[in-house]
Amino acid sequence: MPIHRYRRYEAVEIPDRTWPERRITKAPRWLSTDLRDGNQSLIDPMSPARKREMFELLVRMGYKEIEVGFPASGETDFGFVRSIIEEGLIPEDVTISVLTQAREELIERTVESLRGAHRATVHLYNATAPTFRRVVFRGSKEQVRQIAVDGTRLVMEYAEKLLGPETVFGYQYSPEIFTDTELDFALEVCEGVMDVWQPEPGREIILNLPATVERSTPSTHADRFEWMSRNLSRREFVCLSVHPHNDRGTAVAAAELAIMAGADRIEGCLFGQGERTGNVDLVTLGMNLFSQGVDPQIDFSQIDEIRRTSEYCNQMEVHPRHPYVGDLVYTAFSGSHQDAIKKGFEALEADAAAAGKPVDEIEWNVPYLPIDPKDVGRSYEAVIRVNSQSGKGGIAYVLKNDHKLDLPRRMQIEFSRIIQAKTDSEGGEVTPAAIWDVFRDEYLPNPENPWGRIQLRSGQSTADTDGVDTLTVEAVVDGATTVLTGTGNGPISAFFDALNAVGVDVRLLDYTEHTMSEGASAQAASYIECAIDGQVLWGVGIDANTTRASLKAVVSAVNRAAR
Repeated sequence: MPIHRYRRYEAVEIPDRTWPERRITKAPRWLSTDLRDGNQSLIDPMSPARKREMFELLVRMGYKEIEVGFPASGETDFGFVRSIIEEGLIPEDVTISVLTQAREELIERTVESLRGAHRATVHLYNATAPTFRRVVFRGSKEQVRQIAVDGTRLVMEYAEKLLGPETVFGYQYSPEIFTDTELDFALEVCEGVMDVWQPEPGREIILNLPATVERSTPSTHADRFEWMSRNLSRREFVCLSVHPHNDRGTAVAAAELAIMAGADRIEGCLFGQGERTGNVDLVTLGMNLFSQGVDPQIDFSQIDEIRRTSEYCNQMEVHPRHPYVGDLVYTAFSGSHQDAIKKGFEALEADAAAAGKPVDEIEWNVPYLPIDPKDVGRSYEAVIRVNSQSGKGGIAYVLKNDHKLDLPRRMQIEFSRIIQAKTDSEGGEVTPAAIWDVFRDEYLPNPENPWGRIQLRSGQSTADTDGVDTLTVEAVVDGATTVLTGTGNGPISAFFDALNAVGVDVRLLDYTEHTMSEGASAQAASYIECAIDGQVLWGVGIDANTTRASLKAVVSAVNRAAR
């Protein structure tokens, strides 16, 4: 390994550092940059619809500061910012933030995007690190400092000119790649910016010190924050913000230690989305606080729904081992782990009974489980019956190899439990033929084994120019031939609307499909995860027509709910 090409990161001399003795006892301010930093790093950047869904998710979760885009970068970001303002989608207690470089035409366009907003912040940045000064901009320290000062002045001038009194206007400045910038120079630039902005009571300035590339240990990162926090003038009027990236894999630790060292706010993305190895993960940070009895001020109680929405918006999957949210993080495969968890639940129930309290009011203390899965919307089934997970890989292999069915992971888990129940009751080995028989009986009713309150006969879907689908379905419902009609933003949505008319309350959670072979006669397999009257169930549909396959999958799930 050519280690001679790399240099050691410089330490900070603070012999009387105080951050190692501190503890985090309250949540910091949070800023989500999913719609800006996260979005710009996607293979397929978010469409306006996906952006809106992400914004609405962040608002529901309780984030009060959201960076919504880089409006001067193009019409897509500019139009999105205008749409959420003009359509009144921003709650009055939520501050939106927009990013700009320090060029006048970009600043003007950026401020213009905020007309009519209740609360808005312009975030200006310029690169201050030596490599950028020498290689990219070929400018002196004074020239770089002047860019920041002049940019700040322009932001103030355009805000005065373009924004009305209805907008509570704020300002944020970032010396980019703070982690590579000399501390005394970073301080000098920030002081020059503050001399223009003039922070005072009721006039905060946000100084964001980004680890644009993570370069040092978290302890050195904390030292840099403590040094800046000590040396900044007008500190009481400064919100010191930390923006870690995860290049060394320690962004969460760097963020937590920076808060201990004096930072007030953390910028990051859900599940660590972002450039290269990602921004710091806001979910892990928030759940870390929760697991220590500190209110994160963010609602993670339906963590699977948060993950599903994030995966849809980003078109990227969350790893099954991801802290707190991955499919496998509350599941034990080791026999000794399983036994300890089982005994932990039993002890918890005994302690609750002895105290005369519900289990939910007893301090959580179960081996191998840092939090109660129920607190984030997970069930205990995968934890308590962990050996029901053991065969899902083999079961999934049989269905894919013998029948060309590639089940989604969560459906693999659901079906493995059904197989486990069979082996528990009957004992012995379950053969591939028996697995297929159980699968057909559970998900695919047939003439030899008809079941369920709904049988699908035919359906026709049409879409108007506004993208609204109208679906007409001939079906047998509870033994009577019926014509169901519904509308929605697609055939599945329209079918849900039609089912609502016969008393079926169904909501889509996940959907995937694939072809089962090649050629004109190929069939498609659709898998749909639905919430039906309080139950979460998968349905499967197989048909040469993909729309019909998806409708069959919905019927499969609905019939299973009533079985």
